[in-house]
Amino acid sequence: MNPFQNAQKQLKTAATILNLDSDVLEILKKPKRILQASIPVKMDDGSLKVFEGYRVQYNDARGPFKGGIRFHPQVNLAEVKALAFWMAVKCATVGIPMGGGKGGVIVKPQVLSTGELERLSRGYINAFVNFIGPKVDIPAPDVYTTPQIMAWMMDEYSKIKGKNTPGVITGKPLNVGGSLGRDTATAQGGFYVLDELVKKLKLNPKNTKVIIQGFGNAGSNMADIMFHAGYKIIGYSDSKTAILDIKGKGFDSHTIEKIKKKKGYVDICDCHKIKCSCKDHKHMTNEQLLQQKCDILVLAALENVVTQNNAGKLKTKIIVELANGPTTPEADVKLYKKGIHVLPDVLANAGGVTVSYFEWVQNLQNNYWTKKEVFTKLQKIMIESFNSVWELSQKHKVDLRTASFLLAVDRIADAIKQRGI
Repeated sequence: MNPFQNAQKQLKTAATILNLDSDVLEILKKPKRILQASIPVKMDDGSLKVFEGYRVQYNDARGPFKGGIRFHPQVNLAEVKALAFWMAVKCATVGIPMGGGKGGVIVKPQVLSTGELERLSRGYINAFVNFIGPKVDIPAPDVYTTPQIMAWMMDEYSKIKGKNTPGVITGKPLNVGGSLGRDTATAQGGFYVLDELVKKLKLNPKNTKVIIQGFGNAGSNMADIMFHAGYKIIGYSDSKTAILDIKGKGFDSHTIEKIKKKKGYVDICDCHKIKCSCKDHKHMTNEQLLQQKCDILVLAALENVVTQNNAGKLKTKIIVELANGPTTPEADVKLYKKGIHVLPDVLANAGGVTVSYFEWVQNLQNNYWTKKEVFTKLQKIMIESFNSVWELSQKHKVDLRTASFLLAVDRIADAIKQRGI
């Protein structure tokens, strides 16, 4: 399933409703720039390995390109193009003055040593150094890239340019220009918009059952935030397994996190195998977990997990997309007909890029904010953005994703027109 084709369908839907200028639509159908490079890395055994890297700069009408870099064996150009487009939409949805970009390297980072990973990270910057910069394109972490990798990348750029330039990269460690709150920003922003939807639907968190698919940074932080807010989290999953609370009382997120670190996969007891004899929970596949009855389903893994094949089997009231592109356009149609509210990725996980924007501003000003200041600013942006999207969904009688695209595409189109096509 080609994610860029999915993105194009979403653009076409919004363009039709907006009666978008045909020239603007033609501009938005394609990235402004596609960069591809071979990145040679000297391996620890003395051999040379060449990795394939990408940087797609989709649109910068509203500000510098912005978007993460992922290290993953399944990275491909169609995926990177789609993610770059969604980043442009995401930034416009929450009203921050940035455009959309994305990068990636085809690699399985888990098999690299620390030294090899550092050389690859620095090699990426060397490959694209003439096309990035604090006022041009500001990368950030994504799948399997970390604050440490961002620090190496920022350091390499600074060495090449001959001056310390923290604003070229966001998602850095705190002591080299990172922002407080960045590590939990994606989940925190998602919670702010979910909280607004929960209020509109008049749900009581204490009686609301939640399943979280994906237990990386976004999923695990969302689990912790929702647990402390009183929600009953009855299901978790990671890449290896999924667990469901048979009794429906809800799991303690701290226990899940502790056992995950110890065993390497999500669980709730200290059995030695995934197939354990505990009677208060059971293990299943990720696909099976998606189909369990709940009130809120948080998608925090990878793309295309909800499709036209399984959308009709979902038994939830709300879907929160902390991952990028987890729901296909065909699935969206089915979910909307079923009355399931989908908080789309371009809104629900925009807390990450919003705090990345905050980090960039702090770097340029050399003035750093407290965590409370960061989250106060984040909460205001996320709530205002949700309300704008909700109003458009009610006005046009469309789902929240389409409403988000209406808001974003209209803003990008205005910028393109005002700058001159």
